Amino acid sequence: MASSEQIKALLKSHITGDEERFLSIALQVAAHEAKIGHGKLALELRDIVEKAKKSRTSTPISIAKGIKDSTGLLYATSPKVKLVDLVTSTDVKDKLIRIVREQRHLAKLKNHGLSARRKILLAGPPGTGKTYTASILAGELGYPLFQVRLDAVITKFMGESAAKLRQIFDAIQNVRGVYFFDEFDALGSQRQSVNDVGEARRILNSFLQMLEEDVSNSLIVCATNHVEILDHALFRRFDDVIKYHLPTKSEIVSLFKSRLSQYVKGQFPWAKLADFAHGLSNAEVTLAAQDAIKDYLIDDKEKITLEMLCLAVDDRRRMSHKLHV
Repeated sequence: MASSEQIKALLKSHITGDEERFLSIALQVAAHEAKIGHGKLALELRDIVEKAKKSRTSTPISIAKGIKDSTGLLYATSPKVKLVDLVTSTDVKDKLIRIVREQRHLAKLKNHGLSARRKILLAGPPGTGKTYTASILAGELGYPLFQVRLDAVITKFMGESAAKLRQIFDAIQNVRGVYFFDEFDALGSQRQSVNDVGEARRILNSFLQMLEEDVSNSLIVCATNHVEILDHALFRRFDDVIKYHLPTKSEIVSLFKSRLSQYVKGQFPWAKLADFAHGLSNAEVTLAAQDAIKDYLIDDKEKITLEMLCLAVDDRRRMSHKLHV
């Protein structure tokens, strides 16, 4: 017979809608019955679990469309990009690989009382791959990506923002996916800031409470360009904090090669190009490459030259400088 702890765990997983854990505990019960000599019962339990697994659909049913249509809080997509498409440091890639591995073995970890990493904070300069990372996590796991519209969440009316946050966390609980809070510093700035107001503190407190209480199977990914202004209470709520930096010269070469290899000929001076583009973000390097490709196509050039790319890089650098002046 199932132990009292297993019965409680079965009830909890049923109430919270955690089907993976429910079936996993059912298999534990079957194993226990087999161990004490109830072979027939154990086989029957295993058969029931296997039939339940086969009857489940692997594609999440999205309720987010209705939420978006009525409130504009979420924007849903189905990314296909994978980790191989991301050019970043080995340290960042290793952390992302670990997140994906833990998610893929969620049931096994839960069976041993462990939780997979699922509340992630991405921090770093604009254009370094944070938004792209959210798409990659969704693409690797086959989950929908739900981008949270913070401009729709934060309002001037007392209590309304917290109610909208509750709608989002209800969706996180009900529909498994990757939920991406971009420009998270709009919610997570220091609660004691001199520019802070009472409603801003209430919004952040509500978010902290909901984040801590969330026990869903969804991934919550937050991104910030200004980690230094985040409230310190936030950090202990996350399972992992991943820091992004501007690309190194070797990463710049990889970014250019991935987009330009078919448009250049012979021994191209990639190292010189990387020297010239050093200091640009991943996004700016990508845009410079695309600008050069456009000129190549529109002007019917024979190939893309170093001069063309340097002009495109210089244009992106001037544009970035104007934005930050």
